[in-house]
Amino acid sequence: MKTLNLKLMLASIALVMLANFAGAQELRDMALPAPKTEGGKPLMQALKERQTSRAYDTKKLPLQVLSDLLWAGFGINRPDSGKRTAPSTRNWQEIDIYVVMEEGTYLYDAKANILKAVAKGDLRKMTGPQEFVAPAPINLVFVADTSKMKGASQDDLSLYAGADVGFISQNIYLFCASEGLATVVRGMIGDKKALAEALKLPAEKKIILAQTVGYPAPVK
Repeated sequence: MKTLNLKLMLASIALVMLANFAGAQELRDMALPAPKTEGGKPLMQALKERQTSRAYDTKKLPLQVLSDLLWAGFGINRPDSGKRTAPSTRNWQEIDIYVVMEEGTYLYDAKANILKAVAKGDLRKMTGPQEFVAPAPINLVFVADTSKMKGASQDDLSLYAGADVGFISQNIYLFCASEGLATVVRGMIGDKKALAEALKLPAEKKIILAQTVGYPAPVK
């Protein structure tokens, strides 16, 4: 009887430890530091240095740089109205930015300035078949929430969503030029259906483009 009770107690302890370990492994929301909205290179210099790169270092971006990057792309620059750093058709603000990193995937919440946990694990390879995609520290996936695009015809949904993503992407290009980062916007994503499932997207949310960001690869 004592042996049975001891086994039951040990089993209970093991289950508790396993549950605690699993909980510790869960992906959690991540607070971002306040974006630095001053400094950087002059606009004309950033435009002059803006370029596409397909060679990346694997070094991770500091959280401050990531916060600044996302704010530059589609952050809130007018808190009184909630309007953004990039224009948005009819102020729909229908574009969501998913941040795909080695440890997991997050959704950028501009209002709260946090990364909301979406999926644990490394999904970078799913965001594009090119060799440089998986090793790069950051792959952004731009998703249009068509339920917010009220009054648009089916023919115009892709046009407006593509234009709005283009504005955001160019902001990111200019930020990268200013900060010495490498980037490329990509239409080649691979299996969009599989990626949408991994990101847990409902039917009304459509993947538009992806953008890789990181430090330039070291010169050999």
